[in-house]
Amino acid sequence: MVCPALTRQTTCCQLVIIALPMQPRATASISVLLADDEQLARDELAYLLKDFPGFEIIGTAHNGLQAVTMIQDLEPDVVFLDVQMPGLDGLAVINKLKEEGAHLPYFILATAFDQYAVDAFRLEALDYVLKPIDKDRLAVTMERARRQVEERNQEKTTNVEEEVGKPALQRTKVLVKASNRNFIIDAQDIVYATIDDGLITVVTTTVEGMSNYRTIEELQSNLDPEAFWRVHRSYLVNINKIREVIPWFKSSFQLKMDDKKQTEIPVSRVQTKKLRNLLKL
Repeated sequence: MVCPALTRQTTCCQLVIIALPMQPRATASISVLLADDEQLARDELAYLLKDFPGFEIIGTAHNGLQAVTMIQDLEPDVVFLDVQMPGLDGLAVINKLKEEGAHLPYFILATAFDQYAVDAFRLEALDYVLKPIDKDRLAVTMERARRQVEERNQEKTTNVEEEVGKPALQRTKVLVKASNRNFIIDAQDIVYATIDDGLITVVTTTVEGMSNYRTIEELQSNLDPEAFWRVHRSYLVNINKIREVIPWFKSSFQLKMDDKKQTEIPVSRVQTKKLRNLLKL
């Protein structure tokens, strides 16, 4: 049952947005990304994974740079990562994601060479499999991945339940720095906040400037959880300032916000599922 206090309706269109506490992804389907520069290797692995129920391949990357982007956008649970790829090799992919503080899936490194094993486990890879991949060996890897994802999701569930019982510190005023001035704005006037290269920009109905918060998570924890929704790893939006929900490619959506520029903000794959469920899209 949804509390009426959690229901918001925009003034510009017949759109109802329901803000609910963000819950971990259900464990029924474990999302998998394949990253390998060889088409044959990707096809072979995809074929083998068909025999493991509960795992869903959500994308394939052809090089290291593409792998970084897709991991950030799709937030998979598990990534099969070739070690030797153009642009960035598999080890460099993991290092880059760590440097950027991005979502880290469980990495399974796949390669025809065994000399990278030490480096792989130094980077806390879940497993290291040699090509050509043996099906029985893969079964051991997939069972390990299943256990780790389920344990992570259970830990998230426990943390959410613990946080629900804690009194939250909700700020009604936020400092925004713009044009060498410090503006104190009402939190309810925030349209959205975004982070890029470690800097948080806050966009309000009257001003756009920098925040002194270090992370989106820190900013979100100080705002009303019924009004502010983390729709993407880089965006926090005020659900009362959503003007329109726009269908996007591959069954995803963008949110047109109620700021002066009518900024369009992507909804991540995980939050797209939530959006579909909440709005019956």
